[in-house]
Amino acid sequence: MDVEELAFAGIARQAELVRGGEVSSRELTEALLERIGRLDPELNAFRVVMGEEALAEAEASDAAPEGDRGPLHGVPVAIKDENDVAGQVTMFGGSAMTTPAAEDGAATRRLREAGAVIIGKTHLSEFGQWPFTESQTFGYTRNPWDPSRTPGGSSGGSGAAVAAGMVGAALGGDGGGSIRIPSACCGLFGLKPQRGRVSMAPMDALWGALGVIGPLTRRVADSALFYDVVRGPEPGDRFQVPEPEMTFAEAARTEPGRLRIAVSTKPTARGVPLDAEQRAALEATADALRGLGHEVGEADPEYPDPTAAFIPQFMGGVRAEARLVDHPDRLERRTKRTLAIGRLFPDPVVEWAIRRGDVLSGRVNRFFESWDLLLTPTICEPPRPVGALDGVGFFGAAFRAQPYVAYCAIWNLLGNPAASIPAGTSTGGLPLAVQLVGPPNGEPPIIQIAAQLERELGWPDRRPPV
Repeated sequence: MDVEELAFAGIARQAELVRGGEVSSRELTEALLERIGRLDPELNAFRVVMGEEALAEAEASDAAPEGDRGPLHGVPVAIKDENDVAGQVTMFGGSAMTTPAAEDGAATRRLREAGAVIIGKTHLSEFGQWPFTESQTFGYTRNPWDPSRTPGGSSGGSGAAVAAGMVGAALGGDGGGSIRIPSACCGLFGLKPQRGRVSMAPMDALWGALGVIGPLTRRVADSALFYDVVRGPEPGDRFQVPEPEMTFAEAARTEPGRLRIAVSTKPTARGVPLDAEQRAALEATADALRGLGHEVGEADPEYPDPTAAFIPQFMGGVRAEARLVDHPDRLERRTKRTLAIGRLFPDPVVEWAIRRGDVLSGRVNRFFESWDLLLTPTICEPPRPVGALDGVGFFGAAFRAQPYVAYCAIWNLLGNPAASIPAGTSTGGLPLAVQLVGPPNGEPPIIQIAAQLERELGWPDRRPPV
């Protein structure tokens, strides 16, 4: 197989090729390391590339007996740098942490147990606070579709790495849109899972009840395979959910039947206009769903004001991660401002906010008694030029974040699964996207519809001009 085709094949196909002996794990890893070495100096997706370790893991994979090979055997993946990888510092997007992690986090461990090769760790904004991957320590991460633009955030390093074919899948995290936003900016599929679907151990939770972790991929089947490897609870997890009605891989292969899908352009933030091309992408996706036989109509959920329940959890989440660092004096000035404001929201207020989110969830989810899924925009505007955080403090950054979180953050507060799905490209050549939201524990129908749209629209064939 052509080296570029191999790079863009995705983890499911790469696993098949390794399993079938058409390519060795070492050959695959070497090809991706070469691509990282060539592209990453411009894109700045990786905080650290674990080249020697990855090649050693690949060689061990090639030498492993057939019976010891898992579903991701010999396939390289990347890890967002808020998740622990044994022997590497978890830097949270800044320079305040210097102690290497003693062991893998639960998701990383499960990836290794499935045979995956850890190829490196990807950039984020400090503590994942912003939907732009920019750091005073590490600079700008850039969008492969246009390096003058942001890849979104906070999982922008993971998004840029996958979009550019430097890796077939990368672990991200989502506390207010941070899987879906970079997926939208980079032309990828990004599913935020139901709260509690994937363990965040050694942490018992992430950002109160807001945060979840999961992959960014080009294809729906790759995301499903990744999730089937990493999902499930660990002892001590605060949030746990029942097993889904089918595996995610089964969902990606199964037709959903005729579903009732509501379309809404109503954001949760006032005064945030929706770009005309994003609106057109939403309308075109709705038409595609009608063409696939689904019942599609316009309906708006009754959104509450999420501020009182969201902000304390955001503040408490940043405070909890900041407690872990070795050198608090090295935190970015904007982060120090977050922590100062966060003193207004002590831990008892955070706990109240979590309970308040549960109350609001019960109200909003009545919407899904009439509809199976909800289709909305993912973000309001095209990926903006890099430098979104330059010269602004906490409130300026929060203002610039609004067009990116206006449709996403509410579903972190409520806990529902939601996915960003590619929906074409703008006249300027940048990705467009829509968001598909499901009821609690409703990942399977999201995956089923996304797989239908992938076959209909063919987005994996579109590649950035890198």
